[in-house]
Amino acid sequence: MDYDAESNILSWEIAQGKIDHVKEFGNFLIHLSAGNKPILIEILDASKFKGDFNKQKSLEKFRKVISIN
Repeated sequence: MDYDAESNILSWEIAQGKIDHVKEFGNFLIHLSAGNKPILIEILDASKFKGDFNKQKSLEKFRKVISIN
């Protein structure tokens, strides 16, 4: 996981592979392979993410926000 303070972006590589396309969910960018396997997650305005995440009532609700299905 990497944080770029200048751009305020948190990047999290979750798998190896070639990125084919990107889906955007608010401040989340999910980079996907041709087979829709998540490769990289980027969180824009990452400094605000912690506060927003703390407002979530459950991890399940958070998973629905970033669902790629």
